[in-house]
Amino acid sequence: MKYLIKIIGIILLILIFSCKEGSSEKPANEIEFKTLLKQDIKYQGRIDFFKDSTIALISPGALISFNFSGNTCEVNLKGMFLPHNYVSFELDGKHLGRVKIESDFLKPYIVKIPAEKGVHNLKIIKESEASNGAVIIGAIKVDKLESIQPSTKKYIEFIGNSITCGAASDSSVLPCEEGEYFDHQNVYNAYGPRLARALDVDYMLSSVSGIGIYRNWNDENIDEPIMLQVYENLYLNTDDSKKYDFRKQPDIVSICLGTNDFSNGDGIKPRLPFNKELFISNYIRLIKMVYSHYPNTKIVMLNSPMINGETNNLFISYLKEIQSDIETKLHKSIPILQFKNLYVNGCLYHPSVEDHRKMATELEPSFRNLLNN
Repeated sequence: MKYLIKIIGIILLILIFSCKEGSSEKPANEIEFKTLLKQDIKYQGRIDFFKDSTIALISPGALISFNFSGNTCEVNLKGMFLPHNYVSFELDGKHLGRVKIESDFLKPYIVKIPAEKGVHNLKIIKESEASNGAVIIGAIKVDKLESIQPSTKKYIEFIGNSITCGAASDSSVLPCEEGEYFDHQNVYNAYGPRLARALDVDYMLSSVSGIGIYRNWNDENIDEPIMLQVYENLYLNTDDSKKYDFRKQPDIVSICLGTNDFSNGDGIKPRLPFNKELFISNYIRLIKMVYSHYPNTKIVMLNSPMINGETNNLFISYLKEIQSDIETKLHKSIPILQFKNLYVNGCLYHPSVEDHRKMATELEPSFRNLLNN
């Protein structure tokens, strides 16, 4: 019995010594977002702030950004719906790629930090659509949180459909014929975010796959809402209990809609003939809705990179009628920007990541000119 007591005593001493040695390293600081919102964090896009101090990234491309020092960075994330929610990490301006959110409870995700000392910047960017549910960000864990200056950059809002969402553009992880529709999405490299980075401006995507001006990809606005019915709602759906606040005024609002209105659907579900009058009247209503929130913004209308030939000619002629109506009645000048080429090299006849690069390059001179004048 004496020997047994001695052995137990020795084991206890070893455990106590081990615990003391393990605690000699300074743990990273866990910081709740309720302490960060004013001066320590920047955010972009449609975002919700919950009472439990978590943050919800809602729209594609919505992001938070913060500065820190040290070699530890851990963020706690969960997906509202699974399994098609993703985020990207951008560390010190370098894109680290997409991460799939596998959990509906807060789970730590570790960001690898380079050996260089100094202050680092991390952006957490939503890589999935509002319909996939929000990505919830809980506490972050860093060695030291550093201050971050409020943004003074100009700002562009991109209203659109799956093209603007960067949907079906990326087959680098999974081939087009594998996985699901949202597994091939690449918001970070879509034309809007690319263009914003090239112009060094902030951005927001108010975009929904399949949505249209007066009807959607495979629906005559019977079962699925159109952009007019979701645009003012925070979550880009028909829940009007939470409205977007429209406090941040964009310098430019880009509208790239119409592809789904012109679509023939899946070829199975009945599709009515295209309704020119409804298309034009609804487009004008959307423009007036935008001006009601942003009276001093510049609006740009884009054609579709997925439409060419006679259909594109009709599309442009309708945009010109809309342009004339707005200029006559509201005395506002609205440029029409046309893509020079058809960009359909991604999955499901959508623009590929490389196509989006070319699209952004095409648009850059016109947007730069609008920002500067």
